[in-house]
Amino acid sequence: METSLLQLLHMGLLPMTVVMAADADPIYDFCVANLTSPIILNGLVCVNPATVTGSTFVFKGFETAGNTSNGLGSAVTPGFAGVNYPALNTQGLALARLDYAPAGLVPPHTHPRATEVIYLVKGELLVGFVDTNDKFYPAHLKTGDVFVFPRGLVHFQYNIGTTPAFAIAVLNSQNPGVQLIAPALFGATPPVEDAVLSKAFGIPPSEVEIIKKGFAA
Repeated sequence: METSLLQLLHMGLLPMTVVMAADADPIYDFCVANLTSPIILNGLVCVNPATVTGSTFVFKGFETAGNTSNGLGSAVTPGFAGVNYPALNTQGLALARLDYAPAGLVPPHTHPRATEVIYLVKGELLVGFVDTNDKFYPAHLKTGDVFVFPRGLVHFQYNIGTTPAFAIAVLNSQNPGVQLIAPALFGATPPVEDAVLSKAFGIPPSEVEIIKKGFAA
């Protein structure tokens, strides 16, 4: 009689391995990124540690508010190892400053490789995420509040106050990734077939075309 894999696991004859995905652990105290290196790695090439000083670890990119004069009324200023904060290389973190005009929106999106925590420095926000059972978890944040968006789940932030707001976000991956839901579906290249989107959203193909035009480059 054949013995199933599940039976072997229950009898203790096979080891049970739990696989957890995360950024690789650093093997040096630090590895300040060399942003001019042409070499592509799963991470970034380090500069010579002899050239590193205390000021290398200081980041001043969040001193100025982002430009919210756009259709969404929001701006995201990154603090990423591979963009403008090389000292974060191999530390498993990414940062962002989030600015919102009144009624400004960071639209529904996901971070496939990271959990996100935001600290609301000023203003009022409606935030929320949707879990894999389609349950919605909204919250009304005020200055000083902190909120966590679980990894990979669709979430958003919306300024419900009458004045500009801004927050600081911390994500537990050097390269968390971001996928905006609407552009991913209606602005993809090559385009997703109208019939697929029409059936998925329960709208006629003519409306799909109208929405697609809104996301055309």
